[in-house]
Amino acid sequence: MSNSSNHQINQLQNDYYALKPEIVIDAVESLAMHSDLRIIILNSYENRVYQVGIEEETPVIAKFYRPNRWTDEQILEEHQLTLDLVRQEIPVIAPLIFNGKTIHYYHGYRFSLYPRRGGHAPELSDMDHLLSIGHFLGQIHAMNASKTFKFRPSITLQSYVVEPSNLILEKFIPKDLEEAYRTLIKDISEILHQTFNTIDYTSIRLHGDCHPGNILWRDNGPHFLDFDDSRMGPAMQDIWMLLSGDRQEQTLQLMEIVEGYNEFHDFNPAELRLIEPLRTMRMIYYAGWIAKRWNDPAFPHNFTWFNTPSYWSEHILQLREQFSALQEAPLKLAP
Repeated sequence: MSNSSNHQINQLQNDYYALKPEIVIDAVESLAMHSDLRIIILNSYENRVYQVGIEEETPVIAKFYRPNRWTDEQILEEHQLTLDLVRQEIPVIAPLIFNGKTIHYYHGYRFSLYPRRGGHAPELSDMDHLLSIGHFLGQIHAMNASKTFKFRPSITLQSYVVEPSNLILEKFIPKDLEEAYRTLIKDISEILHQTFNTIDYTSIRLHGDCHPGNILWRDNGPHFLDFDDSRMGPAMQDIWMLLSGDRQEQTLQLMEIVEGYNEFHDFNPAELRLIEPLRTMRMIYYAGWIAKRWNDPAFPHNFTWFNTPSYWSEHILQLREQFSALQEAPLKLAP
């Protein structure tokens, strides 16, 4: 890559890091909306997200995409997926359409607008909430399984384990912990590789990051938002993050979700063996994600605990516990 190209990329990133409120408001108004100049920064690290007030109307959510993360084709696949789900009356939050488009540009920034929706996180200790979430996840997966993504990536060991762990080893892990981390990643990778090669599952289009923070409970039901991490993978990826507590508690939660899920899409029991592998992969991926974004000023400011000797010691300890969990019997659904 030429020096001029590198300069352009660096300048684009610097402008994105310092995105000013007036630019956000001007971008929204470029779509023939009239802002009341009220703007609230929302909790988001991968992209920049704002609530922008609109005169005599409900505020909108403006999402400014991080440069060089997704291509237009990849973003449009995500948008089309959510729009298709909305047409099927499935409660997801899809982008607003202006002049037939969902991606817009303003002074080099790429952004989309979404309707604002109120609500709160679901109560995962409430079995009725879990049943309802399973009910709609079954509908989402039934429709998602009808097509595949052409441009969006898949959940793979390469992207979730190899690439993030290599970055950590190269630039972040303390020297005195390097060998312990390297050996542990090697042992974990062998088990993950064997597990994924011996389980028969169908890769489908996923939400990809279906944790409780990406579900709004409103109108006595769940609404799914933020499909930004949508990709191909096993259905269990959209289920396991809803499980918490000890083994018995997770089993009861899973049974409730699956009961609702099976009304619309057949749950594959073989994927029970993927719960701990997917949990382990996310732990490695999450550490690598922060490491990859460490040049963004928002990350050192908000993740002050990251990249300290105590963090890496604790991270290795957690991965060792997961290494043990990978060798335990998977959860089972009662008859």
